[in-house]
Amino acid sequence: MSTPDSFRRRFDLRNVPVVVLVTYVAALLAWVAVVGRWLPMPGSGGGTGTEMGVGMRMADPGAPEAMALSNGVVGVALYLFMWGVMMVAMMYPSSVPLFRLYYRTLDGVTKQGKAARVGAFMGTYALVWTLTGVVPLVVNAVVPIAAVANEHGTLLFGASLLGLSAYQLSPYKYRCLRYCRSPLGFLMGHHRPGIRGAARMSWQFSVFCVGCCWALFAFMVVVGSMNVVWMALVTVVLSVERTVAWGERLAAAVGVLAGAGGVVLVAAALV
Repeated sequence: MSTPDSFRRRFDLRNVPVVVLVTYVAALLAWVAVVGRWLPMPGSGGGTGTEMGVGMRMADPGAPEAMALSNGVVGVALYLFMWGVMMVAMMYPSSVPLFRLYYRTLDGVTKQGKAARVGAFMGTYALVWTLTGVVPLVVNAVVPIAAVANEHGTLLFGASLLGLSAYQLSPYKYRCLRYCRSPLGFLMGHHRPGIRGAARMSWQFSVFCVGCCWALFAFMVVVGSMNVVWMALVTVVLSVERTVAWGERLAAAVGVLAGAGGVVLVAAALV
């Protein structure tokens, strides 16, 4: 077979599993929605603007959370929708191996059955990550991030880096990361039949994913949950951690760098 024919066959979309295409398309659309500011937020100049008030932008620390809480149930619901779309954008790309492996365990199931089970699996995964958006809202209700960032920004960012460092270097991080990096063992040991079984498996696996990545998302909330630059950086870090051979070494390196940066910022704030 000639080289051009081999190249075309390798990159022929007909040879790519449907679940992989669906995952990447969903993530791409989510990124477009986030970057294009298509996600509605109450009180932001018609619902999709970047300004929420004088001197504060949606990308600022604590701004989306403050806006959501100031608009009651509607604000919270729209924030969780926004957070869910962000989680699809950030988590789905590195979850392709998980979704693909699960799809391959469904041999002998009809096309409709596969679609229903994979849909339940992917949907539950997105749901769990969407529900984690409750945490920054609760934290912000107790400690207004925007106000603290305005008054003690350097100290806040330094402390958040130290927290990130502590978790990145902890054994709990690596226990969860190993599950995320090797989903085959989990799927074999926790396999459940049917649509309900797919949802249950996804829920259980999602807990490990949250355990693996929560500190990165906590830091992202502190620096600005709608800051696209930080979103992209966190996505790259967690994706590489979960998918490449040297992912655990990267996790440790991030922990060391975050610790060093945190010490510098805290010292600068206290001097």
